[in-house]
Amino acid sequence: MEDNGPLKEALAATSGAIERVLDPIIALTGGPEDRVVEAMRYSVFSGGKRLRPFLVLASAELFDVDRSQALRVAAAVECVHCYSLIHDDLPAMDDDDLRRGQLTVHMAFDEATAILAGDALMSVAFEILAKEETHPDPHVRLELVRELARASGHHGMVGGQMIDLTANEHDMDEMFVHRLQQMKTGALISFSAEAGAVMGHAGKQARSSLHGYARDLGLAFQIADDLLDVEGCENELGKAVGKDAGAGKATLVSLMGVDRARQQAQILSDQAIEHLAGFDDKASLLRAVAHFAINRRT
Repeated sequence: MEDNGPLKEALAATSGAIERVLDPIIALTGGPEDRVVEAMRYSVFSGGKRLRPFLVLASAELFDVDRSQALRVAAAVECVHCYSLIHDDLPAMDDDDLRRGQLTVHMAFDEATAILAGDALMSVAFEILAKEETHPDPHVRLELVRELARASGHHGMVGGQMIDLTANEHDMDEMFVHRLQQMKTGALISFSAEAGAVMGHAGKQARSSLHGYARDLGLAFQIADDLLDVEGCENELGKAVGKDAGAGKATLVSLMGVDRARQQAQILSDQAIEHLAGFDDKASLLRAVAHFAINRRT
């Protein structure tokens, strides 16, 4: 993979900044409910790429949004993402024992605590967005709440997961898998990339460009994930590999083949970058993310 120092530095800085925002928000109380708080913190502070919060911050920079406000939106997105990982790993869902190189939450704690930790992280996300510190304009806060709810609910991430769980009941052609992935993975990525435009009162054209960027980026990212499931190393990824094939799950890689899927990911990455043509050098890291998405090893 091409070494991209500025992007790596920006991702690392995002991770540290998000943890500083969330540390006092997800704080131990000293009460009997602390077990669920410990599980929440275990998930949130376990590392990860922080790609979605990074997209929030990078899109916010395009419109000169106050960074402290953008960080709160980014933190809310990371809470939703961590909630989704906790629930996806549950025995009733993907049944995974490892995540980010450590035991999944239900393995480190127990299944009931994991469910509650995910529920609580989802609630925290909307509590963050609703507060005035996130944005002085209540209409912006309302739109952020509405769009994150849509992206994470049955029209987006949850709906995509439901389709994934029942995929064997459907004819899985490329169009079907595209829709599944746009909902399960793409919807939250789209919200993240467009959040800066919402906060910055951007015009219709700018929002449309970011929407197109996020749509192509999300699908390229998912194809790369599916390729890593086929070709990746468990030690590098920090989670099990070969699960899709073992479960007989159709992916764009299984439908297209490895070579064509890799070519498609490259095409989508290039298209994502083209959507940013109307932005100046402020979008350089967003362009770098499109390269990173398809060349990463984790």
